Amino acid sequence: MSAELAMSSLWGPLKELWETVDGAVLRRQPESVHLLDLQLKKHKPHFLSLYTNPPKSAEQREKVRKASTEGIAIQGQQGSRLLPEQLLSEAFILSDLFDIGELATKHCEQQQPHFPGLTRGLVAVLLYWDGKLCVANSLRTLIQSRHGKTFTLDLSGELVALTTRFTDELMTQGLTKRILTLVSEINETREFERLQKERGLGNEKHRKEVSDLIKECRQALADSLFSWTCQSPLSEDDTLALISHLETVTAQADGSLDSVNLALVMALLYCLDVSFIEQGTEDRDGENMIVSQYVDAVHSRLMEGQPWKLSGLQAVCRLAWALSLRVLSQLPQGSLVEFTEADEALADQALLGDVFLFMKQGILGCESFCQEEFYIRRLHSLITDFLALMPMKVKQLRNRADEDARLVHMSLQMDSELPSSLRKDLDHLMTLIGEFYSKDSFGLELGLEFWCPTESLQHTSLQGSYLGMALQRPPHKQVVLSKFVRQMGDLLPSTLYISYLRMLKGLANGTQCAHYSFSLLKTNGGVSGSPVSWEHFFHSLMLYHENLRRDFPNPDASQYRHPSLRGITQRELEGLTSFLQLLTTIITWSENARLALCEHPQWTPVVVMLGLLQCSVPPVLKAELLHCLAAFGKSPEIAASLWQSLEYTQILQTVRAPGQRQAAGIEVELNEIESSSEEYPLTRGFCHLISTLVESSLPINLGAGIRVPGFQPYLNFLRDSVFLPFPTRAYRHPAEKWEVADAVLEVFHKLLRDYEPQPSDFVQEMVELQGEQVAAHKPPGHSVMFHLLNDSPMLALCLSLLEEGVRQLDTYAPFPGKKHLESAVLRCLCLLDLALQKEVVFMDFLRESQASMLVSPLEQLLQGVSPQTRSADHIVNIARYLYHSSSNPEAAFQSAKILRRIANYPNIQTRLVGDFTHDQSVSEKLMAGFVECLDSEEAEEGTENGDDSDQQKKVARIRHETRIHMLNLLITSLELKTPNLALYLLGYEVKKPVSSTNLQDPGVLGCPRSCLHAILSLLQRGTEKRSGPVLTQQAPHMAELCYQVIYQLCACPDTSGPTMRYLRTSQDFLFSHLQHLPFILPSEYSIPMSWLMKTAAIELRVTSLNRQRSHTQHLVSLLLDDQPHAQHTADGESGMEEETRSVSGFLHFDTVSKVRRKLLSVLDAIDFSQDMPELLQLDFFERTQIEQVISNCEHVNEQGHTVCNVKLLHRVLVAEVNALQGMAAIGQRPLLMEEVNSILQQVVERNRVRRSLSAKRHALRSWRSLVETLLTACPADLIPADDRQLIIRDLLLDLHDKVLSEDAAGELMPIVAGAVFTLTAHLSQSVLSEQQQGAGLEASSGFASIANSALHLILRKLLDFILCTGGGYQRLRAHLYGSLLYYLQIAQKPEEPDTLQIAGKAMWERLTAPEDGFSKLQRENLAIIESYGKALMEVVCRDACDGHEISRMLALAVLDRILSIDRQNQWLVYLCNSGYLRSLVESLRQDDVALQSLLTPQPPLLKPLYIYESKMALLTRVAKTGQGAVELLRCGLVAQLIECQVFDMVPDIDAHRLMRDPSGFIPSPMDRYRQILLPTLRLFQVILTSTTINHQQGAAQVLQWLIVHADTIQSLLRCQELSMGALQELSLLTGIISKTALPGALETGGEVNSVALMEFQGHINRFQRLCLSLLGRLAGSERERLLKQAEIAAPGDSAERREEMEVAMQQVCANIMEYCQTLLLQNSAQAQFSICLFSPSGSEPAGRDGGRTDLTSTLPSMAYSRVPSLGLVLYLLKNTAADFFRFHQSHRQSLGKLQTLDQLPPDELKELCQGLVSGPGGVEKISSVQRSLLAKRRLVQLINNRAKLLSLCSYVIETCLFVLWRHLEYYLLHCSPTDPKDSLMPGANSFGGLQASGGRGLGLSRVSQQDLDLVRNGFGEALQRKLLEVEGLYSQVRSRYTFIQALVRRIRGLLRQPKS
Repeated sequence: MSAELAMSSLWGPLKELWETVDGAVLRRQPESVHLLDLQLKKHKPHFLSLYTNPPKSAEQREKVRKASTEGIAIQGQQGSRLLPEQLLSEAFILSDLFDIGELATKHCEQQQPHFPGLTRGLVAVLLYWDGKLCVANSLRTLIQSRHGKTFTLDLSGELVALTTRFTDELMTQGLTKRILTLVSEINETREFERLQKERGLGNEKHRKEVSDLIKECRQALADSLFSWTCQSPLSEDDTLALISHLETVTAQADGSLDSVNLALVMALLYCLDVSFIEQGTEDRDGENMIVSQYVDAVHSRLMEGQPWKLSGLQAVCRLAWALSLRVLSQLPQGSLVEFTEADEALADQALLGDVFLFMKQGILGCESFCQEEFYIRRLHSLITDFLALMPMKVKQLRNRADEDARLVHMSLQMDSELPSSLRKDLDHLMTLIGEFYSKDSFGLELGLEFWCPTESLQHTSLQGSYLGMALQRPPHKQVVLSKFVRQMGDLLPSTLYISYLRMLKGLANGTQCAHYSFSLLKTNGGVSGSPVSWEHFFHSLMLYHENLRRDFPNPDASQYRHPSLRGITQRELEGLTSFLQLLTTIITWSENARLALCEHPQWTPVVVMLGLLQCSVPPVLKAELLHCLAAFGKSPEIAASLWQSLEYTQILQTVRAPGQRQAAGIEVELNEIESSSEEYPLTRGFCHLISTLVESSLPINLGAGIRVPGFQPYLNFLRDSVFLPFPTRAYRHPAEKWEVADAVLEVFHKLLRDYEPQPSDFVQEMVELQGEQVAAHKPPGHSVMFHLLNDSPMLALCLSLLEEGVRQLDTYAPFPGKKHLESAVLRCLCLLDLALQKEVVFMDFLRESQASMLVSPLEQLLQGVSPQTRSADHIVNIARYLYHSSSNPEAAFQSAKILRRIANYPNIQTRLVGDFTHDQSVSEKLMAGFVECLDSEEAEEGTENGDDSDQQKKVARIRHETRIHMLNLLITSLELKTPNLALYLLGYEVKKPVSSTNLQDPGVLGCPRSCLHAILSLLQRGTEKRSGPVLTQQAPHMAELCYQVIYQLCACPDTSGPTMRYLRTSQDFLFSHLQHLPFILPSEYSIPMSWLMKTAAIELRVTSLNRQRSHTQHLVSLLLDDQPHAQHTADGESGMEEETRSVSGFLHFDTVSKVRRKLLSVLDAIDFSQDMPELLQLDFFERTQIEQVISNCEHVNEQGHTVCNVKLLHRVLVAEVNALQGMAAIGQRPLLMEEVNSILQQVVERNRVRRSLSAKRHALRSWRSLVETLLTACPADLIPADDRQLIIRDLLLDLHDKVLSEDAAGELMPIVAGAVFTLTAHLSQSVLSEQQQGAGLEASSGFASIANSALHLILRKLLDFILCTGGGYQRLRAHLYGSLLYYLQIAQKPEEPDTLQIAGKAMWERLTAPEDGFSKLQRENLAIIESYGKALMEVVCRDACDGHEISRMLALAVLDRILSIDRQNQWLVYLCNSGYLRSLVESLRQDDVALQSLLTPQPPLLKPLYIYESKMALLTRVAKTGQGAVELLRCGLVAQLIECQVFDMVPDIDAHRLMRDPSGFIPSPMDRYRQILLPTLRLFQVILTSTTINHQQGAAQVLQWLIVHADTIQSLLRCQELSMGALQELSLLTGIISKTALPGALETGGEVNSVALMEFQGHINRFQRLCLSLLGRLAGSERERLLKQAEIAAPGDSAERREEMEVAMQQVCANIMEYCQTLLLQNSAQAQFSICLFSPSGSEPAGRDGGRTDLTSTLPSMAYSRVPSLGLVLYLLKNTAADFFRFHQSHRQSLGKLQTLDQLPPDELKELCQGLVSGPGGVEKISSVQRSLLAKRRLVQLINNRAKLLSLCSYVIETCLFVLWRHLEYYLLHCSPTDPKDSLMPGANSFGGLQASGGRGLGLSRVSQQDLDLVRNGFGEALQRKLLEVEGLYSQVRSRYTFIQALVRRIRGLLRQPKS
């Protein structure tokens, strides 16, 4: 119980005491002896002064009185509290009422919420008595645990010694007398009067509870005394005290003792019992018993003449004493002779006191007699001892009876009065024996002692209890008793006839007993013609039948109603009834007797009985006949023929004769005879018969030929004539009303239970009857179902019965027939439940059949309006049964089941919430009912097919199942929309938004105790102890559901807030439970842990988000710490005091330095191995077919596991076996059934394995989510980096160890792989961030805080894992490849800033520098990877080539990564040699179609694109080595790409503008196209750069590609709108063109015919032209405009965008200039200066400022527009030089910032981070450490970008100068225009080439002059200085010395030449 409960001083500790005793003795918990010892020491005073309360004291009263003003200290709470006045007045009333101290009464306040609807005072009354009960129960249990002569509980010796010592001490202190005083003092009526006076009694429920508690207290005290006397005798004084108490006892109204007095009487009988002495036990107690003074005292006391208040009781005690004396007299000691003589006299006195009559009425009449085995055994020994030890007395009784019989006979003859002196002792004795043995609630079969087997001993199965060995003589007692039975039957006087039959009926109770009595009756008939024999009985029956049949009336005659009882007197009627009852008993128990009698040719009992049923016999006799027939019907073979006979005799008339006016048979009897006499035995008998027969067999063709065959008429009769009218009939005994209902509902229940809807039920079949077709009947279950699924009278009656039932139960008063009413209600609930269960299948079949039947779903009918209350309260009524779970556990169970089925329908939930809440009082009751079921303490998780023999265990199991259903109801409802039932039951707001709920502890702010509180208190039990939550051990399945409810509440957004707050603040729930992880449970039950871990993950995430650091820290340290921390002590609780007290405790804390991390120990608790069921070994069935059948029977259950429906499978297999025909099959049947059984066991085992695996999967998933949450969601600084790495290392190694063990189950691998992936990702992140912060690179131990050796170990395990997954599990390997990539990333060097200072270091220095950490780790990694050899290569390459898309991508990435570090090229060689590379290259052709589909406006999946990108990346990586590039060319890479058509499908930009994906995830068609094109271009570029020897061949192939796709490429070069993507395309394209589209390229391409050569040449020329015009656009006008445009388009990420664009433009310019240079150089070798690319005009393309001035003014004329002029080159030169200085400046600044990063102002840092953090306000959220890391990354990015730009600029400058020089040289020295007219027109035959020819004319001077001036002006001093400065700043550092200088000098020289 929770901590508050333990406070209340009168009740809490006593409750705890009882729990300890119960745990130690009854539940045998470990470690309990020690706890028990402590509790007993603490509570000894309570036991010594049993039930005396703490005394009242004046000072206490004063203290309490001042509490409202000064406050008062309360135990267990700090400080003092002020208490309200009202509370104080209540305390005083209670104090006076119970005579207890005032302070003690005050503690009930905290208990109140547990008792909804009761005020504080009433709760106090309950608690007071409950405390008393706890003491009494503890006392009883302690006494029962002693060793003694009667029974033992098999407890440990230590425990028994402890309890014996303690109870002996109590006994010596006068326990017996105290108990006797209390039993007489505590009196229910008196207590009630006192309470009534002080208003201490509440509603009916409270009264009932108080009265029950008081009764139980008295009972427990009396039981304590009884248990003591069972085990060891009382002392002399105590025995006498007990006798004195019994003298005053009186009987109840019906003459029986009440249960308390019965216990005391039995205690005395055990005191007087000496039977254990004759068993020869060497027992000191025995000697003590024989001490003569004890005997003397007891003897004289019992011989006293004065009568007791109950003379019968005195007689029983005297008889018991007489028998004890008789036993004592047979002992060798003679010292007691003086007493033993008196045994005869005592026995006579006892007989005079009607001892047997009292035993029957007083003792057997008491209800509790049958519930105690040792009462029964003691009474048995009393009866049998009398018969065995006093045979003379028995003989006297018989003689007396014979005498009396003669007198009676004479007086009957002479019609005189009966003599008054008749004694009926023997009569009473026989009746007593009959009564006593006919109730055998424990299955003891004590009656066997009366039977001595006479027949030969071959039937071993039928031997008596003493015939363990053959031919062993039975004991004397048994012989005597069996003689008694036989002799009494000889020459039986008629007066004893009925009693003797009753005795036989009692003695026939049990399988073996029945067999013996059957034999007795059989032999009697043969020997003497005895009246007690089958012969006699059946003969008489047949005579009666003959007699009565003569006047068998005509059904229409009126006399039928006045049965003339010819030949049956009342006496004979009783005799017949007794005989029928005896017959019924025998055939009920013995199947052999049943068959033997039924098949007897002369007697034909069934026929005779059915005949008698047609005659006019009293209904009582008919009822007996029906019961007897029902007993015969228990055998299926008899049942079938019985149905036919029943139909034939028309007991229930099913066929009307033509012209017959009215019905006949049982219907008439019911309506006319039974109704008028208001008693219904016949109807009940008939229901019972039908119920039995229905169970054995349902006749399908009953009555065929005379009527429509089937059971329907019987069902109609039961429904329309018995069930529907039952509430309106009159009843002489009110109880019988419910008996009738119960009997008929039983039949309905069986019919519906065994009905499985079949499609054939919904097709109207016809049968032929007397030549015409009539509709056939449906199966009876179908009919019941139909009535329940319609608003039929039957359903209405069931529902009103439920309403009536709950109304009656709410009165808490006993009433006649209560038991049957409860049973009837239970059957109604079962009917509804079955209907709900089967309706889905039923309706489905109905829909498919399209029959015209109308039905409504039951859950909707249940929402109808009830005619009694005029409101829709059916479901509420059903739910109200939960409130009575304590008295009616089964009804509550069914109710929970129904509610759970209804809860699956979301639309009903909302209405239900309304129905449940609209009436306040009902709502409180319902809530209380639910809570009470969850709280119930008796519930126990049993095995599913546990034995129900022990009633208590059965109830406990039902209670447990009820809770399971309720938790499932909550779980189902929580998944539905709000408002739903679960929210109402768990105490959330239903009328306002759920999230506004404010959960409180029960009782705070009037908050009632809800199901949430109940669930929490269930889970909290035991959390404060070391053993952990009790529930997880006792009921793991239940614990799992409880945790699941809590998880769902935390996971659902609406309820999450309130729930988490409540759990965190008032309960500290998660911490207190997590600290007990892992729960030690079998593997199927690892689920409670899983839900708990999932909840913990949510809590960590939420507290991290809300910045509740301390909470997060608390949980994180609990889960991850490997230092032991003393639990509990921190909170000031002393939970561990016991163990820290001991020395070992202290040592334990100091010596252990490390403990296992909680997370790891949870992982340890998940068992990865799984024993799989072996394959079926079948002899008869075909395995494949059986497997097929099994898979057909599989379905997914509520938990989502696929399981096989064993019942269904059983039905299928048994039907299969039954279908076999022929003798062989019948002989094989037992073997077949055995095989069926083995198949079923196998399937059950399979189901178990599946459950177990799924539980493990679930647990592992939850563990994984907890780990991932810990690593991702919690603030990084909670776990320092070095710890984080160690934790990840531990987790990774442990996970791998578990998953790589031999027997690990494959099903768990995927989850492990996922976890490994996450962990490796975090490891890599953690190591990288640590390096970024500059730690550990120089450290000697290894790379980071985690040592290299650990990293290697992780890598090895990872590779083992990859290899152990073999061929399957490809998806799983995807995770592992991901992990491997993350792992390899650790050794990747981070980007370093390019400081442009490299030239400073000599080559030698660079070669001899020490190896850094990165390359060392990389080298070692590679060595490990290579140690795995071909096996690993094979797996990765195979995955890269085919299989699942994601694993292919990742395998390609892994290959890429390994190739990049593999300096020896081993992997590359393998790739090439094994043919995987060729296969990859050839697959490009297949990708073409998929890629084409991607360019449609709405693409399908983007998978092909990603795979293509991965492939290209890998091929590019391969191409980076010369060897690889050659290999690719050899594999025909370019040829494959030439055939791909996707490159020609350039999407139309404008058309796709509209098709943008709003989320931005799916790229636009153009972007997708670029994603396809760019990797290809890059690959070409890499191939062109890395092929040195075969360069020509490669270039020719690429050129071919260019030409095949020429149209596309030209359109791209012409591109109108130069976006970022277009620039990237251009930069790559121009790069490729500059290396391939050269005049000489074609010659090497083999034999190409001249036409083709011409065409190729044309293409090449076109490429040249386009490139030059592109230069014009980029160098000139458009550049600034583009950059501006980019800034406007995306202002957010403008800086980076701008940088990228600048690089791309520079790159394009550089490529084109390179192209120009190459062209010039190539030609220079052949014809001197035969090619010119630029016209000699010197004008620039645009204004200097980069603004767009009017172009017409600056360009001389349109003629030039097709050929760019030298002015363009000059312009480019100038601009580039200017850019160079801008970039250089920026580079220097950034370098400076990087070096003084720590001193940068925060604003600058923010600005730097802005580009890397997305989203508004993103920068604000990150920590300062993170911020400086991001700033550093951004600076490195900037520096490297500038360095790249600088290198490009310097290259452009150099090429421009070269081109300028060549052109000027040509124009100024070699060129002469042919004709002034076309001097400005470019030559027609060669592009841009002004044809070189000899003569110089005037034209040149005219042209040159203007140009020269422009060029001269352009290439002025300023520019030259700038250029030389560039060389100084950059080129020299880069070690190319004076290229620029030389060119500048030459150009200057050319320009200075005299104008000629």
